[in-house]
This record gives sequence, structure tokens and C-alpha cells, in this order.
Amino acid sequence: MDNLLWIFISALLVNNFILTYFLGICPFLGVTNKLITAFRLGLANIFVLLITALCAWVLNTYVLIYAPYLRLISFIIVIASTVQFVEMAIKKLSPELFRALGIFLPLITTNCGILALALFATNKGYGLVEGLVYALGAGGGITLAL
Repeated sequence: MDNLLWIFISALLVNNFILTYFLGICPFLGVTNKLITAFRLGLANIFVLLITALCAWVLNTYVLIYAPYLRLISFIIVIASTVQFVEMAIKKLSPELFRALGIFLPLITTNCGILALALFATNKGYGLVEGLVYALGAGGGITLAL
């Protein structure tokens, strides 16, 4: 339990993707005009990060042990499909938010912070729970920076 807290605090504050690693700068520079829009984009990032962490763990544990050279491309496919799902859901549930986020919502697909999470979590050897806590901390750090 203590280890999970350290993983969360580290990803949230100490190793913040935007403020420390300078990953995901595009939404940081473009969406921070209004606090509520930045917060909502942060929530979308958290959702995508959690799904990416889950899928990266499943892929790395059960699929990529046979073909590790497909790691990068499989993570990119997972991220692109997750962002498409989030975009369709937001468009259906909140058209106002969809218009407010504009081009920055599809840009989550090319957000290097999302890909970095999948790579960092698997390189650090995190299990499922640790990877999800890491994703939650990283998403919280991105939201905090936005």
C-alpha cells in the first residue's frame, strides 16, 4: 500500500509528465484559456491513461511476450482507438464540451504523454494495480498542470 502511494505521488507531482518530462505540451498550451475546459480535458486524459495502462498491461503480459517487437505499434493502436471512443462519447454526451475542446480532443491521440505512460509503466515492470495507480497519478498531474 505504501508503494502505491509513492507511485501516485511521484507521477502526480515529482515526475509530472508536463512539468518534468515536457510531454503533452500541446494541450497544455492550447486549452488552458478556461479552467473548466482544461479540467474536462484533464478528465478525458485520465480516462485515456487508465484504459491505456490496462491495455498495455494486458498486451505486455499476454501478447507481447511472443512478439516484443510489436510493442510500440500495438500501444499506438490502443491509444488511437481509445481516444476515438472518448471523442465519440463526448460528442454524444456533451456537444458543448466537444465544441469547446475542438482540435485538442483528437490531439490526445498524438499526445506523447499517453504513449510514454504505456512505455514507462511496462519498462518499470509495474503490475496491473501499480500501472493503474501510475496512470491515475500521471493523469492527475496532467490535469493539475492544465
